[in-house]
Amino acid sequence: MTDVIVVGVDGSETAAKAAKTARGLALAVGATLHVVSAFEGDRTEVYGQGSDQVIVSAADDAERIARDVAEDLKSEHLQIQHYAVRGAPANALVGHAETFGASLIVVGNRRMRGLGRVLGSVANSVAHNAPCDVYIVKTD
Repeated sequence: MTDVIVVGVDGSETAAKAAKTARGLALAVGATLHVVSAFEGDRTEVYGQGSDQVIVSAADDAERIARDVAEDLKSEHLQIQHYAVRGAPANALVGHAETFGASLIVVGNRRMRGLGRVLGSVANSVAHNAPCDVYIVKTD
């Protein structure tokens, strides 16, 4: 079985930088890259009227974000999969890593300074609860 590297994405520039770093790490060690976007709750929004309505859910949005990032990272030498995972971001990443036996979780360092550091960050929470190594990408 091949190693799995998990990267968390949320559509931000910080997450995009972390994803590019994760891609490089996965290519270097021949690991499968799992691009994970978390969503909480069952929030849905309706756009349009009558029979021309489109319903978009939080899960759909997370799926789109993960799929788009995975598409941007695509390489013929990289096995890549994308996932929308229910839960708070840190919990979703840790749970996904546990489920798939990941060897590494990659996250950006957003909110690791100032007030965000006091209140907590995804990177901080992942680092304290991960079942594997954590790589925190300096993105600022």
